[in-house]
Amino acid sequence: MERTEALELLKKYNKEEFHIRHALTVEGVMRYFANELGYDQDFWGLVGLLHDVDFEEYPEEHCKKAPELLKEINASEEMVHAICSHGYDSCSDIKPEHEMEKILYAVDELTGLIWAAAKMRPSKSTKDMEVSSLKKKFKDKKFAAGCSRDVISKGAEILGISLEELFEKTILAMRSCEDIVEEELKEM
Repeated sequence: MERTEALELLKKYNKEEFHIRHALTVEGVMRYFANELGYDQDFWGLVGLLHDVDFEEYPEEHCKKAPELLKEINASEEMVHAICSHGYDSCSDIKPEHEMEKILYAVDELTGLIWAAAKMRPSKSTKDMEVSSLKKKFKDKKFAAGCSRDVISKGAEILGISLEELFEKTILAMRSCEDIVEEELKEM
């Protein structure tokens, strides 16, 4: 599958910049982790790009409608499983099993929290964000209340790392793709 095909599918079912930004960010974060761990960046990136393909139009069927939409681009079973597993225990009973799936599960909500925190900074960027400031935002349940702290904590747990390590790695991953995401959004 080509990225252009995946991006067309994403944009077919997602019109809001917020959702497209999130998809592009998670794509970049997944590519970063794949590179760090020696996996296929393209595949991990596509999974990140399409992980919420059904969320905007079908929020009540999130992770349940995705397999049907992904058939439009002949997505592999591995991709469908990975995408559906990121909603484990909230909207899906598919458990994240592979390392990629566990990372997607762990970073999905966290990227939202980091982006919300970045927008509050004078720089409006992750490039100067410190883990300590993110920890403060994480503890403030009113800040970015839609980002599940339980899922983020559980994500760190299933990866076998501390929250602080997950925060640090995900901030670095977001820094690595922030400019690319901004450029791509300008072109849309």
